[in-house]
Amino acid sequence: MSQYYDVGDETLWNPSIGASRLFLAQVRVHENELGMASGLGPMDMDECKIETGAFREYTEALVARHLRTGHRVILALSEGFVATVLVLARRAGIEPDALRPDTYGDGEAGAGEFRDVQVRAGAPAPPGQGDGAARERLEALAHRLDRAMPR
Repeated sequence: MSQYYDVGDETLWNPSIGASRLFLAQVRVHENELGMASGLGPMDMDECKIETGAFREYTEALVARHLRTGHRVILALSEGFVATVLVLARRAGIEPDALRPDTYGDGEAGAGEFRDVQVRAGAPAPPGQGDGAARERLEALAHRLDRAMPR
């Protein structure tokens, strides 16, 4: 058994029910964290309709938050989910601005934006986003997942 994630008549992903259930649970967690709707509707008759406008905004906010955090645990917990969302976004024709090389190039969050960092006495500072390490890891994982996510 499987489920379908669709934009209009196009299926972006056709995962197993177990993978789909975990994915949607994480979507809802991150909706709460970001304070915004994802654009992914409810799973109805094994189909989830994606509204691209809201999904574009959600993906942009999700990727931007991921690239700004310096918290190693948050990065580890979210990296696979963010990469999965990125695959779906790209299949829907969405390319997040946050992935442009010049975005957040100085490693600083914008004015008034939240930046989550992990601090431990004696530990080196987490890598800054200016080095592109988080962006490169995310891109590499998304590339691998794209091949593993059936349509």
